[in-house]
Amino acid sequence: MGLQVLPLAVTMMAGPQIVAAVVLVTTARPVRVCPAFLLGVAIATAVGVALARGIFALLGQAIAPGDSSGRGVAAVVVQLVLVGLLALVAVKNVVKRRTVEPPKWLGSLMEADPRKALTTGFLIILLMPSDIAVMLTVGANLEQHDAEWTAALPFIAATVLIAALPLLVYLLLGDRARRAMPRLREWLTTHSWVVNVAACLIFIVLILAP
Repeated sequence: MGLQVLPLAVTMMAGPQIVAAVVLVTTARPVRVCPAFLLGVAIATAVGVALARGIFALLGQAIAPGDSSGRGVAAVVVQLVLVGLLALVAVKNVVKRRTVEPPKWLGSLMEADPRKALTTGFLIILLMPSDIAVMLTVGANLEQHDAEWTAALPFIAATVLIAALPLLVYLLLGDRARRAMPRLREWLTTHSWVVNVAACLIFIVLILAP
């Protein structure tokens, strides 16, 4: 892939996604529920990229059958639309920053079992607009370069690694992480608008970068 894999993976997990990963680390049994969450993230990212590539393959053929330049134009048009949508999302988060509240489902994760963690990891990727935008960009890149789905494996692996960071910190730092994670969770839930705006801006730069 010609994309910057790590920044895209960071964007995938910026927002409620990384907050969910931190919340799960602060549950009673993080070593049980966190791997299930990571599995859900991995499956959703792989499925999302495959669907995105298929969409652009069909779109490209509809615009210019057999013409790679036509598929490239379709990808560029969609990416520019995404830039506009992301800019609107960023502005909305800034304007409503004083009234933005964390999603109620984040609090319910404190009692999550592995099944709920798996479902959360899956849905938080496939239903999050910013993640859909990233996966569409990856799919467009794959189709534009006539690459196989397996070319996105580094991106998928990097996304899962970013999602696993709270658990890795928890396992490596032990008691210090146990004390710090609840404070980090509180900060992320009360400053979610900052994380959302940062994710939008990073992704806009990635789209517009040559």
